[in-house]
Amino acid sequence: MTNFDSFSNKLSSPLLRRGFVVSGQVLWEWWQAARQEANTASIPSTEVDWLVQELAGLDRLALRLETFKTQPQVRLEIPFVELQKLWQKRIQERVPVQYLAGVAPWRQFRLKVSPAVLIPRPETEVLIDLAIAAVTTPEAQFTPPLPLSIPHWADLGTGSGAIALGLAGAFPQATIHAVDCSQEALAIAQHNAETYHLQNRIHFYQGSWLQPLEHLKGQLSGIVSNPPYIPSDLISELQPEVAQHEPHLALDGGVDGLDCIRHLVATAPVYLQPGGILLFEMMAGQAIAVTDLLHQQGSYHPIQIYPDLAGIDRFALAFRK
Repeated sequence: MTNFDSFSNKLSSPLLRRGFVVSGQVLWEWWQAARQEANTASIPSTEVDWLVQELAGLDRLALRLETFKTQPQVRLEIPFVELQKLWQKRIQERVPVQYLAGVAPWRQFRLKVSPAVLIPRPETEVLIDLAIAAVTTPEAQFTPPLPLSIPHWADLGTGSGAIALGLAGAFPQATIHAVDCSQEALAIAQHNAETYHLQNRIHFYQGSWLQPLEHLKGQLSGIVSNPPYIPSDLISELQPEVAQHEPHLALDGGVDGLDCIRHLVATAPVYLQPGGILLFEMMAGQAIAVTDLLHQQGSYHPIQIYPDLAGIDRFALAFRK
């Protein structure tokens, strides 16, 4: 009998069938077995820890010391049998653990996520840091709005709303304009804005890129985006968690991966005020092509490329002349 067979037999008790509580001993046995399955499936065992933290309310110390093992009951956000089923989806179907828990941590936020939105990555947090540095460092070329005006920033392809929330936190006096073509994604982004009481500072629009922001031509202080940049032919080669579960609309950048970036580079100058910022993420290996696109457009100076957390050129920052 395997560890999971033994554990599953214990699930048949009336108490556990009622769900939402489980004995610490049974949870510990499942947790141990789940970590073994993770290792066998080449999935970081820390994902089991994170899922338990999210759905059982245990902290890292309780897991490290395994003190929850002796608790008569541990309260869960879902029935214990559902927790087991979720983990099997992670193992067998390679569903990202963030989708299983319905939440992803990003900067200071815990964002609601679903397969309708791209899972926000830690490296994308650098976009917010670069935006802050571009505005606040003495050597910044940024030209602030007039003192009595309200800075306007756009987050294009907002998805879960991560970048919009990050910009709202970074620039308390700014109004953020978040655009996405997916109504389902916008509903999630709006939920996240409401969770952090930012719904009055972030305006949401359904549409394609800058098209819904015609009324802001020449007024934007900054445009920030994590656009689709994966070449179409490469999407099927991505890890199954991405290729099979994340929205291709947020991944597919056309034949060379630069379709959306070309559009942003070409259209942003009409919407940016002089000194305004265009800042976006790109794929490893695209820096030279992106720099050429920005130079050829003729409306940007200076143009800068920045690395991600792994030292790979990942972000382009350009100022409207």
